[in-house]
Amino acid sequence: MNTILVVDGMTCSHCESSVTKALEGVSGVSNVDVDLETKVVKVEHSEDVKKESLKEAVEDIGFDVSEIK
Repeated sequence: MNTILVVDGMTCSHCESSVTKALEGVSGVSNVDVDLETKVVKVEHSEDVKKESLKEAVEDIGFDVSEIK
């Protein structure tokens, strides 16, 4: 299953790394792909992962999720 998050506030490779690490820490996430230019984060995960859990993981480290698809 795939979820796309639009994450505001990412400006550099450190931001990219932080968001990737936070999402990889969510149980059931298998892959994270961050595009800094478009602010789009593609997350591959098992069906039991809730989109809200992904949003919380990102917001807990100080970024804003403006959209979830």
